[in-house]
Formats: sequence, C-alpha cells, structure tokens
Amino acid sequence: MYLLNYLYFAIITGLGYKWLTAREGYLKNPLDRTQLMRLDGPEMFWILTFATGLLAFSAPGALDLMAIRLLVLEVFCLAGLFIVKRRPQWTVASVLYLLYMLWLVVGLTYTSAPVYGSRVILKYIYPLLVMLFASAAVRDGEVFLKASIAARTVALVSVVVAFVPFLGQLFPVFWTGTARAINYISIIVFSLALFYYTNEKRKNLIYTGLFILPCFLWVFRTSIMGTIVAIMMFYFFKYKLKSLPIIVGIIMFGIIAVFTIPSLREKMFKDDNVSIEQFQQGEIGKDNINSNARFAMWEHLQNRFYEGHEITGSGTGSVQNYMYNHFIFGGLQVPHSDFMQMICDNGLIALFLYVAMCLCVIIHSLHIYDRCRTGALKICAICAGSAMAGVLVTLYSDNVVNYSMATLSMPFGFYGMALGLWQGERN
Repeated sequence: MYLLNYLYFAIITGLGYKWLTAREGYLKNPLDRTQLMRLDGPEMFWILTFATGLLAFSAPGALDLMAIRLLVLEVFCLAGLFIVKRRPQWTVASVLYLLYMLWLVVGLTYTSAPVYGSRVILKYIYPLLVMLFASAAVRDGEVFLKASIAARTVALVSVVVAFVPFLGQLFPVFWTGTARAINYISIIVFSLALFYYTNEKRKNLIYTGLFILPCFLWVFRTSIMGTIVAIMMFYFFKYKLKSLPIIVGIIMFGIIAVFTIPSLREKMFKDDNVSIEQFQQGEIGKDNINSNARFAMWEHLQNRFYEGHEITGSGTGSVQNYMYNHFIFGGLQVPHSDFMQMICDNGLIALFLYVAMCLCVIIHSLHIYDRCRTGALKICAICAGSAMAGVLVTLYSDNVVNYSMATLSMPFGFYGMALGLWQGERN
C-alpha cells in the first residue's frame, strides 16, 4: 500500500520535469472545456505544482520522502526561473522575504544545530520560490484559473478520502488533517471569489460551505480562526469600510460557535460549564483556555532560547534540535507555533521581517485589486490577500511551515500569480 506512494512520487516528479522542460503542450481551457489552450512548459509545470501541494506521499520513512519531494520541487522552481522566458516580479514583499531568508542564514553562524537550521531554511525557502516562479510563469488569466480549479479538485478528493475511512487507508497520499484544514482556507476564499465574480453561484457557494465544514467537524481551532480571518479580509477587500457590519457579524458568529457547539466548547475550555454570559462579563481569561499544554511549552522554550537573546534568538534550528533530541512534554517534536520558533531561533528581527513581509503581500494585493481591470486578476488578488491573512494567523498556534507545500504555497502562489497577471495587464 505505502509502496504505491513511491510510485506516485516518481510519476509526479517525472511529469513535472517533462512539463517544465517542454516547448509547449495543450490542456483543457477552464472557461470552455470543449477547447484546448496552448501553454509553454513552465505554465504547465506551474499548474501541476500548484494543484498537487496537498500530496505528501507519506510512507514508512515518510519524513525522508517528503523532504526529498520538497527539495525536488525547490530545485525545479529554481531551474524554472532560468527556463521561463519572462522575468520574475520583485516587490517590497519579495525583497523582505529575501532579507528574512538571509537572516536565517546568518542564524546558522551562531546556532548549535546547523543541520536542523538547514532543514528549517529549506522549509521557508519553498514559498519564496513558488512566489517568484509563479510571477514569471503566469501571464494569462486562464492559467491562473486552471491551476486554482485543479487545486480545488485535489482538495475535494482529499475531503472525500478524509471522510471515507477505507479510502484514507488505501490512498495515504495527502498531508495530515491539520495541513489540509489550513490548505482549505485558501480554497474557501477562491470558491467565495468565484461565487461573487462568476455566474456559477450555486456551485461555488456549495464549495465554500463544503470546505468550511472540515475544520469544525475536526474541531481544529487554529484553522477555524484562520478561516474566520480570511473571510473577514475577503469582505474588507470587496466592500472596504462598508464591510464592517459583515465583519462584526462574522466575529459574533465565531464567538457564538465557540459557546454553542459542544465539541468546540469542550476543546476550547478547561471547564465545559463556561457560558457566553461569563465571556460578556470578562470573567474568562487565559487560565480558562485549554491550550493542550501549549502555553507551558512556549514558556519553557522562551526561557531556554529567547530570554537574553531577544533580538537575534539562539540560532536557526535551535528549537527543532532541542525538541527532537530531548523528551519533553510527552515527546513533542514541534512547538505548535511558528511564531514562537521564529523568535526563539532568530529573535525579534525575524518576527518583524516575516510579519512585515506578509502584511506587504496583503497591502499590495489590495492595491492590485483596486486598480486592475480584468476579472481573473481581481479574483487572484482578493484570493492572495485574504488567504495570506487567514494563513498568517495560523502560524500563532500551529506548525504551518512544516507543511509549507500544502499551506504557505497557496497564498504565496496566489500572490505570485497576481504579480504575473498584473505585469501582463500593464504590458
């Protein structure tokens, strides 16, 4: 069963290489499936890469296989920047991301774990390469739609596999439920955008609801928070200050859901008897939250790696090295907070650079959304900004960077495509 994943990996890798180096090829037009559209090799490779980020190909020794898959994709994207005939688009956001990567490299000079530090850098560099490659490869709205619809189709299959037990055992090709739920944040805003900007209202409304459900059924608090923030940002893009009543309504829905859905209330609080009245009266604090030992673990890591090293941290890979080689908090190997790992490894400088970069993506996406003329670019820009906002908040309490192929590749991929489409429109 698991051996099939090695075969799937070989097929996807071989197809990626074939398409990346091809002169041209033909795929069905997403706007009219009776027609074929002619694409160059990098465009076809981008569609394949963006669509298959959810595929992890887990197997015995899966960490190695997934690491190899990540490395291969990074090599392909880097090579693709030299193959594609169009230039990547550099912005304030991409420059900040490059500075962030350089700071992580500097962190290798004072870390006690350079091997683990190199692994951390490999995970962070993938979204940057995805963004740059997409900005060079994509100039046509049909390519954006083809890649995004294909990604949604793969996500739909992952939902079916997740809820049909024997399918999950037969096809263990997808990332974990946590990674899938964060991936769905981007798929939700894409479906919502198609609901507003195309004539297929009913279908896209169903898709939106379908991809919202898993995080509530699985009771994944982090992805619920990310979904709520992404949808709020979506309506801010669309209606600006007029969206405030909608945003307040979404916040109220989130609060009511926490206190009225039994499984969510049970997971959120240490005491199941908490009520919304207590929340209104300000009687619920940090001590009431069931953090699954996150708060204690974060405090432990801060005391060991952040205190006394607030500006620079203890070096790239320090947290991962410590958690992999010491049995702490029941054997956990990840801190369940990329922000915490960020400040412990590389200090406040890293946190500032990364958050500033993500905010620049959101602001620039809003700028493009307000000024573009084509519908595909408008959809792409609103997806980029909304998905980035939603995924960014999940870094607070989950290991989003570990699943960067499935999680971070989505908002950065949307942003890269928006940059390419924006350049194409201006030309």
